[in-house]
Formats: sequence, C-alpha cells, structure tokens
Amino acid sequence: MMFQTIEEQPVIATERMVLRPVRLSDAGLIGLYAGDIRVAESTSSIPHPLPPGATEAFVARAMNMSAAERIWVMDGTAHAMPEVLGVISLKQMDRDQSEIGYWVAPAFWNTGYASEAVQALIAANPLKNKAIFAQVFQDNPGSARVLTNCGFGYLGDAESFSVARNARVQTWTYLKKMS
Repeated sequence: MMFQTIEEQPVIATERMVLRPVRLSDAGLIGLYAGDIRVAESTSSIPHPLPPGATEAFVARAMNMSAAERIWVMDGTAHAMPEVLGVISLKQMDRDQSEIGYWVAPAFWNTGYASEAVQALIAANPLKNKAIFAQVFQDNPGSARVLTNCGFGYLGDAESFSVARNARVQTWTYLKKMS
C-alpha cells in the first residue's frame, strides 16, 4: 500500500478549527486530555492510567511518515480556542477503505466539534477512500449521533476490546460510502 507522507497530509479548515498534523508541542494537551478516564474509556486503544511515555509514543506514531494511520489534531487557535480540542484519524484498510476514529476533550463535549471534524474529514477525503467505517461503544450514544449526523449508516452490532476498561465492550458499527 502507498501512503501519503506527513508533508502531504493536508490541513483541513472548518468553521471553528483546523485539522492539522500532530506536532511535538501537542504532547502536553494530548496527554492531559487522553489521561482523563472519560476519554480513555470511550476509545479502544487509550490505556488508563496513561503509562509513562504513552503520549510521546502516540505523537511519534502520529508523525511517522510511513504509518497506515493519518492523525490530525483539532486545533482551535484561529478562533481563540485551545491548540488541541481533540484528535481525529483515518486508519487505512484494504480496498480503498479507512476506519475513522476521534475523541474530543471533555471540556468541549456537546459543542459540535466532533461532528464538524468528522464532516470536514469526509468532505476532504484525503485518502481518496471509497468507504469509511466507524465503530463506537454502545454506552457512548453521543459518538453514534456524530456518525449518523454525518451520513454514516448503521451496519450492525459487534464488540471490541477496550484497553482502559480491560474488557470487551459492545459496539455499533457504521459505514459511509464516499461518492
């Protein structure tokens, strides 16, 4: 598979933020927000508590030019908001498909930032995907609303392992076919 290098990863402007590549200087806020148990338990991959070096490893992975996952920071500085509001990513799969993932810092929940970021990433379609999948935990209906509001269709129930919960959690799976 061919992937864009980090220099080719686009900056995507929205009404209230820009989605931009992760920088080393983002580690502090990413660590602060990802270290919140409410954020960690809403993802499959963030451990809680965050072990030493986990944030730095995430930032290094996000900046890796050959990685199969493209990660953007939701940056609100152009609109007098914090430099990191959350994170959104596309993980490349086979057959021109990706899986989208995102989290927003709890201070910005219920503000529409997640929907705005998802909608912008879909519109930009930087990996030229034919379809984008998503999976959310069933006890996170807000995240499911983000997907349905952005045109994702429900595919079915599944389960995924949550590192923070150290358990398998029931999920809803969604699909967005790209035009």
